[in-house]
Amino acid sequence: MDYRLSTMQNDKIVCFVTGGTFDKEYNMITGELYFQDTHLDEMFERGRSMLDITVRTLMMVDSLEITEDDRNLIAYNCERSQFDKIIITHGTDTMAETAKYLADREIKGKTIILTGAMIPYKFGTSSDGFFNLGSALAFAQALRPGVYVAMNGKYYDWNNVRKNKKTGYFEEID
Repeated sequence: MDYRLSTMQNDKIVCFVTGGTFDKEYNMITGELYFQDTHLDEMFERGRSMLDITVRTLMMVDSLEITEDDRNLIAYNCERSQFDKIIITHGTDTMAETAKYLADREIKGKTIILTGAMIPYKFGTSSDGFFNLGSALAFAQALRPGVYVAMNGKYYDWNNVRKNKKTGYFEEID
């Protein structure tokens, strides 16, 4: 089995926030979901993380509304980042497309993990976001440079993943 262990020495991780269900809030009056701010700092604190993590919000959009310009901004920040371990919180509907976009940019020497949630973090214990974020942190430290999607406790290569819209789980294509 290929564990793809990283040989890099940079222990710092950057998390780029792009929005998605992960960071949505619920308006009890209108019943609508909306963005206010990222929950990552709170999540790292609650999870008692001992990692050196920098959080940077790039945008707060639903992934169904993400544009080519948005993907270009994400790629640009990955390319220019001083960190070689990058986590991107992203909406699940177009996460695989953004992973492909990043892989097509051929960003060298960086481990890039996209992760998200099917249920907003603020929905409490029913959210998968906390688990997916923890998995992404572990995979960012262990995998070799490349682009991956981390969902449901597994990681997937960028070119072998899709969201199963019937089950709500990510799966390998072949």
